[in-house]
Amino acid sequence: MKDNEKDFLKELVRLDIPQEDIDRTRSILESCEDVAETFSNPLVTSEEKRNIIKRLFPQSMEKFLITAVKGGIIENLSEIFDDYSEILLDRRNGIRAVVRYVTPLTEKQQADLRKFITEKFIKDDIEIEYRHDPDIIGGFILNAGDVEYDRSYRTSLKMMQENLHNRATEFIGSADNSNRSDSDIISVLKTEVKDFEIKSGTSETGFITRIGDGIARVHGMSGVMYGELVEFENGVRGIVQGLEEKTVGVVLLGQEHGLTEGSSVIRTGKRAGIGVSGEMLGRVVDALGSPIDGLGTIRADEYFPIEREAPGVIERKSVNVPLQTGILAIDSMFPIGRGQRELIIGDRQTGKTSIAIDTIINQKGQDVICIYVAIGQKSSNVAQVVNTLKKYNAMEYSVVVCASASEPAPFQYIAPYSGTAIAEYFMSKGKDVLIIYDDLSKHAVAYRAMSLLLHRPPGREAYPGDVFYLHSRLLERSSRLDDEHGGGSLTALPIIETLAGDISAYIPTNVISITDGQIFLESELFNSGLRPAVNYGLSVSRVGGSAQTKAMKKASGNLRIDLAQFKEMEIFTQFSSELDKATTDLLNHGRMLTELLKQPLYNPLPHYEQVILLYVAQHGFMDDIPLKEIKEYRAELMNYIRSYGQDIIEELEEKRVLTDDLAERIERIVTAFEE
Repeated sequence: MKDNEKDFLKELVRLDIPQEDIDRTRSILESCEDVAETFSNPLVTSEEKRNIIKRLFPQSMEKFLITAVKGGIIENLSEIFDDYSEILLDRRNGIRAVVRYVTPLTEKQQADLRKFITEKFIKDDIEIEYRHDPDIIGGFILNAGDVEYDRSYRTSLKMMQENLHNRATEFIGSADNSNRSDSDIISVLKTEVKDFEIKSGTSETGFITRIGDGIARVHGMSGVMYGELVEFENGVRGIVQGLEEKTVGVVLLGQEHGLTEGSSVIRTGKRAGIGVSGEMLGRVVDALGSPIDGLGTIRADEYFPIEREAPGVIERKSVNVPLQTGILAIDSMFPIGRGQRELIIGDRQTGKTSIAIDTIINQKGQDVICIYVAIGQKSSNVAQVVNTLKKYNAMEYSVVVCASASEPAPFQYIAPYSGTAIAEYFMSKGKDVLIIYDDLSKHAVAYRAMSLLLHRPPGREAYPGDVFYLHSRLLERSSRLDDEHGGGSLTALPIIETLAGDISAYIPTNVISITDGQIFLESELFNSGLRPAVNYGLSVSRVGGSAQTKAMKKASGNLRIDLAQFKEMEIFTQFSSELDKATTDLLNHGRMLTELLKQPLYNPLPHYEQVILLYVAQHGFMDDIPLKEIKEYRAELMNYIRSYGQDIIEELEEKRVLTDDLAERIERIVTAFEE
């Protein structure tokens, strides 16, 4: 109801107009369509309209109707009258009930029904409307207030069908079904038919008052909770996303075909969630957990709500186990730990998704489950990601959740929460899980679209005021649990797309403040040939060295400082003609490090190779090599070490420590290689 309509409702309450006059006014307006048209006609004078009101309508309604005609809300009076009638009914301690039937109820049945409603709801005034409804096949359905008592044959048949389907599924799926006979099936059928009459239930219901753009405004269901799953009469489900005094806003999780104003909605009593199981590994599913890869159904072991409270501080332990990305620039300077939230941020087409895919590929053999959530992406791009993961045998331990750009906004909204529910299932089993949200910028846009349709007030950049809470409650679920709570971990790599490198925009600043660091990718660096295009100045990891192995920490040394000094000196000396030896050496060393950190796509480096290359570079072995030959040098060096230094590789992988003795052996084998 709009604000001006609320004002007219308040005016009716102030005038305290009797229900009889309201009913008479409604009857006149419905039976005489010409009257309403006359009131809306600007050519008819105010005096003529006033005379019509005085002649046709009750005296108590004159003042109200004159104001309503001036306000231009005659067409919306029916909704205002309905709300006013409910207010009057509440004042009389009354309740309105609707009975749908096939066979008319006898006088005794009607009396019993009235007595039942009086005792159940403790009301003094009861208004019962009887409606003939052949669609329910038999029996009756009673709607009183927000509660529906369904004693119809239609519901009984539906429940019988569901039970028979479940029994058949169990029968077919059981291992010993070869020993079953036809008599077992007949026995099940007999039981279901015998119990037919008692298969009915009570549920809290409402009805649609407005529907469109994937949003339904529902009247009733006074006890419904935010985030609860509700079911419409056509079988489509929805999530409650708006709570008002008498109505709720429901986001549809499917097509609204077949739903109109007046269609019924039933509470399920369940929080929105998805079925999860180990069978999801290697599969592509939609935002509701249903497979979309054509490889058959997925049997669910458990039901996980998509929205859950984040683990408390007591349940967590410190992040100190590295999650290797396989990307030299990141693992050496911005390490990511298991249980951390590291943001990947940058303009479009700067390699954000590539970093995420490289990280997934690098988890092969690391006992890490990977979840990739595609939000608002093109279906062709998602298919390309899936093909890449299959090519590198990474789908074996991965799940792809897809809510593409063609999906409605509600699917894009719940997709990251559904992906997190799948991740939490594996984390509850003690597994380490990596989840990638690609990307949360589009997620915020989908939420904004939903919120505006739900008539929430817009704020900065038209986003609703709770958009910060939207992402914080999602990312706070990433953590590393202590041993008492299973010891699993959930590492999040959210992706945010910026516009022209502006990280001070609303959504980027929100997510930066929630996460434990960010990897900033820059268009200039990307276009200049530096891949990955990581900006070493704006990127940071707040976990830092705690998430690095001792070998990596020692080998990387002052790498970030060296690169920062090189960048500063390069800008300072770009117009200088003569440079001293120290400056020249610093520039040459910086250019060599920059060249070393370039890495081809889908080619993550193992831990030992990263440590050896960083140690060799930081100790001057590559300073005299021409930049064009760095790539060839490092490839030949690692081939040589794999052939003649297998003991070095094994010790680095096993102990993850770079001892003085091991460093000396690395120097000896590099010297031998150069000779």
